[in-house]
Amino acid sequence: MDDARPERRAAALELLEALERGLPFPGPPRVGLTGAPGAGKSTLLDALVRTLRERGESVGVVAVDPSSRRSGGALLGDRIRLRSRASDEGVFFRSMAARERLGGLAEATRASMLVLCAVFDRVFVETVGVGQSESDVSSLTDTTVYVAQPGAGDMLQFMKAGVLELPDVFAVNKSDLGAMAARTASELAAGLGLSQPGQTDWTPPVLQVSARDARGIDALLDALDAHRDHLEASALAERRAAGARDWALETLCLRYGSFGLAAIGGRAALAERLAAEPLPSAFAAVRSLGTEIEEALRKA
Repeated sequence: MDDARPERRAAALELLEALERGLPFPGPPRVGLTGAPGAGKSTLLDALVRTLRERGESVGVVAVDPSSRRSGGALLGDRIRLRSRASDEGVFFRSMAARERLGGLAEATRASMLVLCAVFDRVFVETVGVGQSESDVSSLTDTTVYVAQPGAGDMLQFMKAGVLELPDVFAVNKSDLGAMAARTASELAAGLGLSQPGQTDWTPPVLQVSARDARGIDALLDALDAHRDHLEASALAERRAAGARDWALETLCLRYGSFGLAAIGGRAALAERLAAEPLPSAFAAVRSLGTEIEEALRKA
């Protein structure tokens, strides 16, 4: 997906379509980590990976970094992340630039994640930034973890930022700071009670963790497993199907723009078509609908 040449892109879509169709269900857990810069997402991820490796699980990681305005590449690379796992054959790290994707995920992120799902026991996707524009990671993964920094704001600020709407688990990092971390956890818990009235199927837990001291890591992993069990018993297939539709729609919108989509009826019509029947593969939908758009544009 990183190769933009039409013939290479078409071949990649065919391979990815076959891979997506062939993956067993439910496969490995897919976990997204998001949070404001400086919250300690990478350090927390390193602690999670270390604990999982001690348990014997292999781990694949996709980290979406800010893009360099000069080169277009990732500003941060894997050489300064997950340093304790650099020589571990049970860990694979893929860093990529967000590029022009507002939601913080590169177009190739889904492809990279699915490749890792075919090999590893657990897959993480770490994203750029935080906020409502980060909804991409929620549709891409099974469980979304919001990593909060102590003192980052009060309940009203969290609600205004839109950070309470999508995450399935909240992790207040740097709990070694004591009262400040406890206050942030309390603000998040109070905000959840106001922003999700009547929601009874899953209540996002608010956990205090310390990536530096490896405190609360086991509890966080237990929460991730509990949410995965909850989804398997209820709506995992539906969540993944909705995520696939969202990804296909956004990918086609980004690739062809409003003018290209207008050739087959516009964005709303395209969304209706994607929702009308189950997608055997999001990549297949992008390939077939992309071909249809291109043919319509040639005839225009």
